[in-house]
Amino acid sequence: MTGPASLGMCGVRLWVVVPAFDEQAGIARTIAALAAQRDRDFDLVVVDNASTDGTARETERACTAYDLGVTIVTETRKGTGAAADTGVRHAIAHGATHVLRTDADTLPTPEWTAVGRRAFSAGADLVTGPMRARTDEVRLRPWERLVLPGVIGLCQTFGRFRPSNRAPELQGPYRMSPGCNIGVSARAYEASGGFPRTAIEEVHEDRELVNRVRRVSSRVEYHRDLVVHASVRRLRAYGLRNTLRWYLDHGHRPDVVDVRGVA
Repeated sequence: MTGPASLGMCGVRLWVVVPAFDEQAGIARTIAALAAQRDRDFDLVVVDNASTDGTARETERACTAYDLGVTIVTETRKGTGAAADTGVRHAIAHGATHVLRTDADTLPTPEWTAVGRRAFSAGADLVTGPMRARTDEVRLRPWERLVLPGVIGLCQTFGRFRPSNRAPELQGPYRMSPGCNIGVSARAYEASGGFPRTAIEEVHEDRELVNRVRRVSSRVEYHRDLVVHASVRRLRAYGLRNTLRWYLDHGHRPDVVDVRGVA
C-alpha cells in the first residue's frame, strides 16, 4: 500500500486500527503480519495509548522497513476502549467505510484483510473470527495451544444465554468477539455509538460493541477464516482458571492488569 485505500470491492474502503500501549518490544511483528496481507489495499492507523516507551518510534521504523504506510495518533486516556474508539473515529473521519481492529501483540493471518473485505462486501456490519495462540513468543505448553480458543468457545456458549445478550431490542445472534479480531462498518459504528471509552478492566469493550451494533443491525457475523494469533501473556500471568474468569466477566480482578513482560 502506497497511498489511501482505494474504494475496493463493492465500495469497501478499508482501514486497520491498532491500539498500542508500551509495545516497543513487539509491535514490529504485528506490523510484519499486516505487511504480509494478501490484500494490502488498506490504510493503517496505530493509536499510541499514552505509552511510556518508544512504541511510536518503533512503529514508524517497522512500517518504513516493510513499506507499509501508517498514521500514528495519540490517545492520552489509557484504555483499550478509548484507544480503539479514537482509532476507528480517525479512520472514519478520513474516509473509511469499514474498519478491522487488531492489537499490537497479535499476528493476523495473511488472509485476514481479504476475508474481512469479502464479508463487508456481502453486507456484514460487524465481523469476528477465531483467536488462536501465538507460537513465536515462547515455547507453548501443549495445553496452551488449546486454551485460548477453548476459553473463547466457552465464553461464546455462556454469552448466548446471558440475559444482557438476549434483550428483545437486540437483533440477530450474539457473537463472542475478541477485541483483537473484530471489524465494523462505519455506518453501524456511528449509529451504535461505537466502542465505550473505557479501560480494559472496566468493561469488555468488544462485547459492548457487539451488543451496541446488534441494536442497529442484524448483520453480525462470525467467519472461521478470519483468524488472528494472540499473545499468551495474559494466560501466563493469570493462569488458566483466572484467565477464564477474566474473559467471562472480569471475575478475576488482579492488582496489576498490565501483563507486558510476562513469559
